[in-house]
Amino acid sequence: MNTSIIFRFLKELSENNNREWFNEHRQTYTEVQAEFQKLLTVIIDRISLFDESIRGIAASDCTYRIYRDTRFSSDKTPYKTHIGGYINAKGKKSDHCGYYVHLEPGNCMLAGGSLCLPPKVLKAVRQSIYDNIEEYRSIVEDPAFKKFYPVVGENFLKTAPKGFPKDFKYIDYLKCKEFVCSYQVPDDFFTSPDLLDRTEEAFRQFKRFSDFLNYTIDDFE
Repeated sequence: MNTSIIFRFLKELSENNNREWFNEHRQTYTEVQAEFQKLLTVIIDRISLFDESIRGIAASDCTYRIYRDTRFSSDKTPYKTHIGGYINAKGKKSDHCGYYVHLEPGNCMLAGGSLCLPPKVLKAVRQSIYDNIEEYRSIVEDPAFKKFYPVVGENFLKTAPKGFPKDFKYIDYLKCKEFVCSYQVPDDFFTSPDLLDRTEEAFRQFKRFSDFLNYTIDDFE
């Protein structure tokens, strides 16, 4: 794998985010896509050692388009300045928790979770945490987990979600709207010789979290 070509291209794209430059460098982008899919393929193979549900998933089915949807954005630059892949046993559009690999100069990460859960599913997940709080705490408060994911969730409510007691001791665990975890890594993480070992270690910990959530989410799939 040659991930350096990915970072070089993304840095240049961030400085030349226009269709003319991109069209002139389309062949390079094709090479970038190929390298990223090589990376995802070996990561999928490694994850499948402890999560058989994603065995055989094609990297091409996990990769997001580089073209931005600018219809409702004040930022009209046409291209993303990152490249990402979402490895999900039930597909990229599923609510099922999956694994996410994100390459962006200065903002790389391994992450995962479920975004924009439908209201009924979100309430059910919160109920599951409330009903099984000690099991949930044994995951998210474990130092082995917190080493990678010190913060669980994004986009938090200011008060207790409707239907749950405000005086619940662990109410903060129910306030997040997006049940995701992110592990920020330096750019050279993806060029290090122990890349796969370190990726496996991080995603093994994430799987504990996703297994808990998927037990509930998959009832709605």
